[in-house]
Amino acid sequence: MTTADEKSKDKEQSSDKKQALATFGGGCFWCTEAVFLRVKGVSKVVSGYTGGLTKNPTYKEVCSGLTGHAEVVQITFDPSVVTYEQLLDVFFYTHDPTTKNRQGADVGTQYRSSVFFHDETQKAAVQKMIAELDKSGDFDNPIVTTIEELKVFYPAEDYHQDYFAQNGDNPYCAAVVGPKVAKFQKRYKKLLKEE
Repeated sequence: MTTADEKSKDKEQSSDKKQALATFGGGCFWCTEAVFLRVKGVSKVVSGYTGGLTKNPTYKEVCSGLTGHAEVVQITFDPSVVTYEQLLDVFFYTHDPTTKNRQGADVGTQYRSSVFFHDETQKAAVQKMIAELDKSGDFDNPIVTTIEELKVFYPAEDYHQDYFAQNGDNPYCAAVVGPKVAKFQKRYKKLLKEE
């Protein structure tokens, strides 16, 4: 006979199996996080750092540009609700993937447009999408997004998490994050979470 605790544990394990991860760098992680938190099927978005050599880097160290890390978000999502390809589409159209090491006034390798793949299927999906987008004519210049294997993800400091929701009146949030969120909401109405 199965106990309630065992049923609960089985349910947790089956729901865990539905979850997948995606890791994207699209400039300042406050912007990227604010966008992906609004995508249906996304259960969690964690701002952090990856792609460099420094272990357990701090925000100050990453901002120096000397660690090699990019500011990224790691997204936990349900592939039966939103596909990896849909997340890639949101990623490419809510930042500028054609500027190397720059998003607006944010300049440096830590702001590079980057996709950190978790497996070969994700890598192939990114390569395919970049090739399609370059042919589409949607962007004036070629896409320069780097495709890098995810090795270690370091969550950013607590005060960076859910930043836009907690600091909406911050001048950067009002001038940069807010317009990105509005652009996402206009273009991706079918992917919006219900409020």
